[in-house]
Amino acid sequence: MPHPYVLLSAAVSLDGYLDDTGPDRLLLSSPADFDRVDEVRASVDAILIGAGTIRADNPRLLVNSAERRAARIAAGKPEYPLKVTVSGSGDLDPTANFWHTGGEKLVFTTDKGAERAGRLGLAAEIVSLGPDLDWRRLLEHLHEVRDVRRLMVEGGGTIHTQLLQQGLADELQLVVSPLFVGTPDAPRLFGPGDYQAGRLRLVETRPIEDVVLIRYEPTAPGTGDLPSAADHHWLALACDLAADCPPSQTAFSVGAVVVAEDGTELARGHSREAGDPVVHAEEAALAKLAPGDPRLATATVYTSLEPCTHRASRPKPCARLILDAGVRRVVTAWREPDTFVTGADGSGVLVARGVSVVVLPEYEERATAPNRHVLG
Repeated sequence: MPHPYVLLSAAVSLDGYLDDTGPDRLLLSSPADFDRVDEVRASVDAILIGAGTIRADNPRLLVNSAERRAARIAAGKPEYPLKVTVSGSGDLDPTANFWHTGGEKLVFTTDKGAERAGRLGLAAEIVSLGPDLDWRRLLEHLHEVRDVRRLMVEGGGTIHTQLLQQGLADELQLVVSPLFVGTPDAPRLFGPGDYQAGRLRLVETRPIEDVVLIRYEPTAPGTGDLPSAADHHWLALACDLAADCPPSQTAFSVGAVVVAEDGTELARGHSREAGDPVVHAEEAALAKLAPGDPRLATATVYTSLEPCTHRASRPKPCARLILDAGVRRVVTAWREPDTFVTGADGSGVLVARGVSVVVLPEYEERATAPNRHVLG
């Protein structure tokens, strides 16, 4: 199921803390950066924080600029983004600023938490995610029910950690403040655990008065049948590569990228690459790697069209090339139609041999665009 674009936003000290242990909140951002955060808030559909952050900081989570609020209204959006909080226990303070400022509010909780929160008289919709909190279900609900396309997550550290560990964050906007906290029991941005983010891709660095904004994107593929946010990035790249194919009346235009477990791009290719009139995208990409490359066993192949199972131009179809390479995971946007081969089922062939195949249908239109001339 599609998810919103998830943007994690935080400010930390030079030694990696979100706050100190004093009674008042430690202000890590500069005035100019607070205005930047206000601009980001104005650009999103919803802002999410944890119940612990509500208790610790008592934030209002508003768009403070009247001009930005007016621009939202002119664009047909609510004056304020939807405000979202998460509490497994339903232990929420009904007097907090969160409930009494801004626009609509939404609480995600568990079955037991919903019973407790329901007795508080909150001016908010309460949604139970079942016996346990489930971040994928939460994001699917926001996307499908609330039409949230961009979600800003402002904390706290536990939520940031869980979203990165589960591969659900699309972007990290991190502000580094020239301060040291130095208190071991102060809250940190990220906790221990097995992160699926891999090596992050640097998108931007920008000084803002005396702080520095650093923007990163996760790069690591998902695991098995569970897609990660980075899967969307790599599949979008494969679709872009399909647009680079020389047009043909007898073959599809397809792009492919091979990505290692840690998010390193290993190879890319597209149909009819380098003047070869019959080479396929997956074939072109895999040919750039040495046979038996140990990284292939845990790599993911991203292809804008599912790998072929029949072809006249080469001895081996792309599904067989993927199996022979030892790749165990494929992400694709589009199932092969009967235009050139009847009954093709590359995904089925791969799954039958133990390969995880993830289809992200939201990229189908992008993948089919370079093929409209043969689809009719």
